[in-house]
Amino acid sequence: MMRQFLSSLRLDSQLADPLYRQIYLRIKDAITQGTLQAGSRLPSVRGLASDLSVARATVENAYGQLIAEGFVQSRGQAGTYVSPQVQNLPVRAASTAEPLPAVTANPLHPNGATQPFQLGLPALDVFPRALWQRIVGRQLRTSPLASLAHPSTQGLPELRAAIVNYLQLSRGINCRPEQVFICAGYQALLDLVIGTLLKPGNEVWLEDPGYPVTLPLFQAAGMRPVAVPVDEEGMDIAAGMAKAPLASMAVLTPTHQSPLGVSLSLARRMALLEWAQQQAAWILEDDYDSEVRYHGRPLPPLKSLDRQGRVLYAGTFSKTLFPALRMAYLVVPVGLVEVFGHGSRLRGCGCPPLMQASVADFIHQGHFYRHLKRMRPIYRQRRAWLAQALEQQLAEHLAVVSQAGGIQLLARLAEHGQDRRLAEEAWRRGLSVQALSDWQITGPTGSGLLMGFANFTQQGEAEQAVARLAELFNSGH
Repeated sequence: MMRQFLSSLRLDSQLADPLYRQIYLRIKDAITQGTLQAGSRLPSVRGLASDLSVARATVENAYGQLIAEGFVQSRGQAGTYVSPQVQNLPVRAASTAEPLPAVTANPLHPNGATQPFQLGLPALDVFPRALWQRIVGRQLRTSPLASLAHPSTQGLPELRAAIVNYLQLSRGINCRPEQVFICAGYQALLDLVIGTLLKPGNEVWLEDPGYPVTLPLFQAAGMRPVAVPVDEEGMDIAAGMAKAPLASMAVLTPTHQSPLGVSLSLARRMALLEWAQQQAAWILEDDYDSEVRYHGRPLPPLKSLDRQGRVLYAGTFSKTLFPALRMAYLVVPVGLVEVFGHGSRLRGCGCPPLMQASVADFIHQGHFYRHLKRMRPIYRQRRAWLAQALEQQLAEHLAVVSQAGGIQLLARLAEHGQDRRLAEEAWRRGLSVQALSDWQITGPTGSGLLMGFANFTQQGEAEQAVARLAELFNSGH
């Protein structure tokens, strides 16, 4: 039995496992499968090393691991034997590779290469990578030794100060660095807010339609989401008060509603702030792409109108720099700084300090402002390319909705109830359009397709992508 086992023992230097671990695993498997029985004598270290053409230390390490786990025993000069205790182990059949469950593709965040119409991506080709590399490299060279220690759970002070300066100049928000919390993306930001302010069973207003990620996050946390319809003036505050007047929070995108692109009217802004004050409720303002406005100046945020400290302001660098940063920020009212400080200490920041310091430099040195100024006319042009191609090739099937900003376009379909089927077929063909129906919670808001346009670098690319999309309509799908 031992000779048969040795003849089958083969090592592969190309595997990720080191050689000593390969030996350890082969012997362990042979023991648990009953090939090597209790009391069987293993080859000497010298002999096995010679047979396998490896160093003695490699075999010694493998035997040492087996001895430590109790599978074998060393009897000094008498040799190494399979432990008598293994006879009490249930014999395990030889393992067979079982197929793993398939990972469901996520249309919101496709893996791999950028796909036509992909949402949520800024113009990656325009990002100043060489400049960014110099900033990151400078941080690596000049950062003090202390930067290798545990970072602040709230975020680096220099980045929080840079965000404060930016918000004061561009968004009219007056705050202090202590009010800013850096988070590893929107999901981590929501987790911090939910864990700090809400309790299971609390009612929360959500936009309908709205960002598909938000609803399942609140459901998973045990909240009771309340779908509040959105019309041409944004979230219908009166409808929210009628459905759930005692809700604990409202989550919305007032500047550029996702996905309809409308803005919350001034009357509704004031009504929302009054409701939050009367009910002691919170407002989470997701200002995800206010910088990406290519007609006129960005609209003022709700936070700039908040006088009672009820608004939490959420921003992100994913739409302005690049999504791989996984960096968002939250500005909380002064009265919540201490409780959010406790929440951040429990969770930690999650953003690498190197990236935080690099973003801070990018802002302090003026590159962020110049980048945004450069991007706006580019987005206006690229949106025009896509809108023109859609009107030329698919005018009988859809109509482009006018929007003043953002990096995605909404096209309403002439035929109702077809957007989900079209989006699924487009996805199979490598086109990342999304169905408006998939962004709805309860109430229907019509049939439409959502398309990103930021990464069409030439007019011809937009035309070719639309031609591929047109094949779905012409083939009857």
